Amino acid sequence: MSPIKQVQITFDCAEPERVARFWCEVLGYVVPQPPEGFATWADFDRSLPSEEQGAWFECVDPSGVGPRLFFQRVPEGKVVKNRVHLDVRVATGLVGEERLAALEAECARLVALGAVRERLLPADEDNESCIVMQDVEGNEFCLD
Repeated sequence: MSPIKQVQITFDCAEPERVARFWCEVLGYVVPQPPEGFATWADFDRSLPSEEQGAWFECVDPSGVGPRLFFQRVPEGKVVKNRVHLDVRVATGLVGEERLAALEAECARLVALGAVRERLLPADEDNESCIVMQDVEGNEFCLD
């Protein structure tokens, strides 16, 4: 049995394109080119049956290193805490005030994009500081 080579991260959401475009901005990801024969994703979407229009969206790491992110529309809203979340690593290797400054700067950028700051988890004996946040549909993630 060969080892897994790639992983995709899938988000259940109400507005796939909106959430995908938020995460593109957060991570520097891009929307891939539309399928052959379509000038835009909107053109492709209009070619689908009405019940499938807007049902999914995707974004990818332009370097090809990070996982593909896939966003699919689901009828139910988010009601409880995520069981899995992303850690957005913006302050790797930084400590103390330098780390806090990097976290706060990125937090401000993401809040301007529609994220919500939940709380700062201050450094303790085992962990450095991080900021718990929510994306544009309330999915929790951490700035680490």
